Amino acid sequence: MPVRSLNSSVLKWPKREDVLEAARMWARDLRARRLEVVRVFCTGSAARGDYGVGSDIDVVVIVARAPDSPVERRRLYEPEALPVPADLWVYTTDEWDSLARHSPHLRAKLERERLDLLT
Repeated sequence: MPVRSLNSSVLKWPKREDVLEAARMWARDLRARRLEVVRVFCTGSAARGDYGVGSDIDVVVIVARAPDSPVERRRLYEPEALPVPADLWVYTTDEWDSLARHSPHLRAKLERERLDLLT
């Protein structure tokens, strides 16, 4: 989250490199705790490189299996301790594969902008 500079009303937004490093640490920890995790990547401005003040991080988690409820998925895979807000999408491998058929433009965009967090 943004932090206030000492004795100033100016907010400092975290640098992209710091956000990505925190996201990589979270992704490694997530995979260590949740064996069903197959892939974790970010997309959007953090992945493209046009991240700036006010940007969040968009994270995609692909798992072998997951609860049907989006609320439960969010609870299980919530990005923790990131310095900016995160938008999270959790897909099973079957859902990810079917996305290529049902929403080919979305799938292509996500793949094109993908920046893997597990390297």
